[in-house]
Amino acid sequence: MRNIFITSVLVLSTLLFVSCGDKGNASTKVKKENLESAKKRDVAISKGAASIQFDKTEYDFGTVNEGDVVEAEFLITNSGKTDLVITGAQPSCGCTVPTWPKEAIKPGESSKVLAKFNTAGKPNKQSKTITLTTNTATGREVLRIKGNVTPKAK
Repeated sequence: MRNIFITSVLVLSTLLFVSCGDKGNASTKVKKENLESAKKRDVAISKGAASIQFDKTEYDFGTVNEGDVVEAEFLITNSGKTDLVITGAQPSCGCTVPTWPKEAIKPGESSKVLAKFNTAGKPNKQSKTITLTTNTATGREVLRIKGNVTPKAK
């Protein structure tokens, strides 16, 4: 038993010393194209995250009749120093359909996020959200649509 233990320690020690040997200079293994892409990435990061500004984050459609389709428009402006990218817009329910710009919004430029809310089967007070997934510092921006839906006469 003691011989097995001593042999195991010797084998592990040998493996440890052999595996830690100098295999050459690490800088010779770095690919030049990776260095250039890292430099570009670092320049983009140093500009800071994109920043988004809204003309409003909440749209109150007032009182409408059940069955009407309400359209909301939100003007967004890229107030940052890098391109603003909206990768998705998730509504809080299937009755709300968002449309957002799929291309990057350059610094200082504006675009629109549209939302259509179908009031069919949604009587009384309503409040729906659209969550935008963006490349801003927070990563998420929330827009709200609210109002009152007059039920259909029975």
